[in-house]
Amino acid sequence: MILKNRVRKAMNSWLYKGKTFTDKDIPEDAIGFVYEMQAIIDGKAVAYIGKKNFFSIRKKKFGKKKLAGMTDKRAKKYEMIKKLNYEDYYSSNKILQDAYKKNVPIKRYIVKICYSKLELTYHETKYQFQREVLEKEEYLNANILGKFYKFKSK
Repeated sequence: MILKNRVRKAMNSWLYKGKTFTDKDIPEDAIGFVYEMQAIIDGKAVAYIGKKNFFSIRKKKFGKKKLAGMTDKRAKKYEMIKKLNYEDYYSSNKILQDAYKKNVPIKRYIVKICYSKLELTYHETKYQFQREVLEKEEYLNANILGKFYKFKSK
């Protein structure tokens, strides 16, 4: 079972500029990346463009003991940085997630590495409009920014 998972992981690894992408390839100040996933599902070539963060930054409240020992009571929260598991990420798209569970090979490409949330959202949107994901049937994207939606032709 472990060998099967390793083969599956290697087969579906992230590619960036033609090479396999790993943790050591993450630039120091990078926030996340824009990606494109491609697969053949039921004999039909499909693709999806999205974005993924490398890290999650959460604000947590201090506990009662910690607050009691603090001299400056204004600081009630602290930031906690957690590395997200992008290696096992297969899009937010339900069709691609189901295909992964059924062992359909999925090609995962990192299109652009970004250094701010603003840049990440901009480039995701830019690539989605450039590749006309809402007009082309092969793209699984249903919307862009939750404002522009794929329309069904009659």
